[in-house]
Amino acid sequence: MADRIITTTRKTKETDITVTLNLEGSGKAEIRTGIGFFDHMLEGFSRHGFFDLNLTCNGDLQVDSHHTIEDCGIVLGDAIRQALGNKEGIRRFGSCILPMDETLVLCAIDLSGRPYLMFDGEFTAERLGTLDTEMVREFFYAVSYSAGMNLHIKVLNSGNNHHMIEAMFKAFARALDEAVSIDSRIQGILSTKGSL
Repeated sequence: MADRIITTTRKTKETDITVTLNLEGSGKAEIRTGIGFFDHMLEGFSRHGFFDLNLTCNGDLQVDSHHTIEDCGIVLGDAIRQALGNKEGIRRFGSCILPMDETLVLCAIDLSGRPYLMFDGEFTAERLGTLDTEMVREFFYAVSYSAGMNLHIKVLNSGNNHHMIEAMFKAFARALDEAVSIDSRIQGILSTKGSL
């Protein structure tokens, strides 16, 4: 199997982002976005999905966190899509129900090539550190559409906002790790259509 490593960039007037993603990694992360809580979430994604992820973003944080977080989602989604190539042999589907203290979060993924986000979770805090909590949904929306994945995230038991968001990122990591994994039983692409 070829290495599934990709480096991709995106530069606009609002952000300058470089991402290197290794789907065959061990969970090593080097993240620098200028938003401490967001960095922490991406480090958790890397660690719990066993992805090696280097991500740097210089964004217009003097405006707010919107462009930085959304554009990081776009570039990460694009890296996932590129690293998967033609998707031969991948399991395609992945899911995880992940507890974090009082919270419980479900994440389910289909790497179908058809982008869709279903996000069911409400936060009671406007901000955690310098991350606007409304941007969590925007991040996952950007990832799902850029990667071409059907992504469902649902908070089953709510509670502390930090716990809910961290559980989302970890559940996403675990579900994605399952979906991108190679299964020797799969010949070609796991679809009756023959392509994804």
